[in-house]
Amino acid sequence: MILALESSCDETAVAVFDPERGIVGEWIHSQVALHGRHGGVVPDLATREHLRQFAPLLERARALPEWERVSGIAVTAGPGLAACLAIGVAAAKALSVALGRPLLGVNHLRGHAWSAFMPVHAANPATFEGAVDALLPHLGLIVSGGNTLLFSIDRARRLRVISSTRDDAAGEALDKGAKLLGLGYPGGPLIEQRACGGDPSAYDFPRGIGAKADLDFSFSGLKTSLRYLIERTPVEQVEARMPDLCASYQEAVVDALVRKSGLALGRGIEPYRSLGLSGGVSNNGRLREALGNLARRCRIPLLAAEPRHTGDNAGMIAFASWIDAEGCDASGLRLAIAPDWELV
Repeated sequence: MILALESSCDETAVAVFDPERGIVGEWIHSQVALHGRHGGVVPDLATREHLRQFAPLLERARALPEWERVSGIAVTAGPGLAACLAIGVAAAKALSVALGRPLLGVNHLRGHAWSAFMPVHAANPATFEGAVDALLPHLGLIVSGGNTLLFSIDRARRLRVISSTRDDAAGEALDKGAKLLGLGYPGGPLIEQRACGGDPSAYDFPRGIGAKADLDFSFSGLKTSLRYLIERTPVEQVEARMPDLCASYQEAVVDALVRKSGLALGRGIEPYRSLGLSGGVSNNGRLREALGNLARRCRIPLLAAEPRHTGDNAGMIAFASWIDAEGCDASGLRLAIAPDWELV
């Protein structure tokens, strides 16, 4: 029974995970409304909220009958905002001492990487090990506000980064695009909402694909292209064409992600048996649809993280500490935050 804490950015989260049953309780305090007034995450405000929210969330976890059977503590140690990470790690250390339970530091990105397998576990915990073996090797795509990368998991469950973004992450590009269009924060969901009914081929935005052999992503040119378009277009026309603008901008992001994923699928040492999608942006309906179509063409299943586990959450941290213990930091009370901790 694992108690997990997450505070890498602007979500305070606690979860309890039972390997034999799955998630038995999870709670998240979102700070979206707070930071929305500022157009983005303000680290000092986020840290203050973590200080306020961990205690009440932990009280809810303590009310579970399973609390007495907690056998370990897992906490996000990085990557993320340093001050936010420090709050979570300090709380986890205090719990480790108070409960007399071992402490593991978890890589937030590895949490996202393994979150695509959580629905497989939830479907049948008893047969999970065999189900995972049948899905490896695996190609995964993590898409969030701070990260966009392709990675593989081999038969020995070793992770390897295949490609990443050279500049903006996909989520960052969506947020900046929404800001240019005057839509607010967080931008990704707002662009998706306004794209409904729009024509995704109305505007020819750059895909940032580069050379065919290059698997890295690039989204800075897309953002710049939108800015130039807005500057030379009358304000009333921008508003009138907002659905087309949002649909075309979103499609450029989705197309780049899917094309690179398709290219990577053909480059595995051995054929991939599954394709994964996780991270905050993975909740985008158009992206899920397009990547699902790619998986069907390749005759492999798409493993997509559940919507509640696409953003920052403690459930995926607990799950990763269980399935990927070798990728965790077992320093215990000597655990230090790692704001720049990479996937591998």
